[in-house]
Amino acid sequence: MIPARGGSKRIPRKNIKAFGGLPMIAWSIRAAIQSQCFDRLIVSTDDEEIAAVAKEHGADVPFERPANLSDDHTGTIPVIAHAIDWQNLHGPAATQVCCIYATAPFVQAADLQRGLQALQSTDADYAFSVTSYAFPIQRAIRITAEQRVEMFQPEHFNTRSQDLAEAWHDAGQFYWGQAQAWLEGKPLFSQGSAPVPLPRHRVQDIDTPEDWERAEWMFKAMQHANKTTPPKAND
Repeated sequence: MIPARGGSKRIPRKNIKAFGGLPMIAWSIRAAIQSQCFDRLIVSTDDEEIAAVAKEHGADVPFERPANLSDDHTGTIPVIAHAIDWQNLHGPAATQVCCIYATAPFVQAADLQRGLQALQSTDADYAFSVTSYAFPIQRAIRITAEQRVEMFQPEHFNTRSQDLAEAWHDAGQFYWGQAQAWLEGKPLFSQGSAPVPLPRHRVQDIDTPEDWERAEWMFKAMQHANKTTPPKAND
């Protein structure tokens, strides 16, 4: 399931805006198809143009997402649950379902395969992409109203970085889940979820124009690296 509503405000038409030579959503569709993990690939959207682009690149758009699930405040879980309900009424019942974000051009087929394996092998409710913070969160600071700084956890001012626990965050690419977990609205960030670690250089939220520009530079660098043949070692 790829959720892709049409009302993006900070980056208008973000889901189908050209990125790396293709509409943004096409990268998610491509990775899903290449992974060979899925019996069906559905895009849930309220937008006719997004639906047309999704179909052009190989996804199904068998229904129009209801208006009450297409506003700024609707979370991911109700959207996926709606799509599962639709599938269960109109075809073979869904058992394991992956939500792939439409704005995840760095998602890779192999990562989706690892996610499915994690979901199945750990008997988890969910398995989703995560990446590590580059800086220890225990030593984070905030700027006060008086334009001064203070630590969130001052007790760690003198703690060495290597002695602090590594922290991780949602990579915002994909979320495998048992169909029943989606339908019951079980929380994603819980003991019932398994992590699928990704390297930091393949993770970038795309919510603002600045994010978009950074993602384009990262994408170009990855494409260049993939095309470059490593030099042979000297004899």
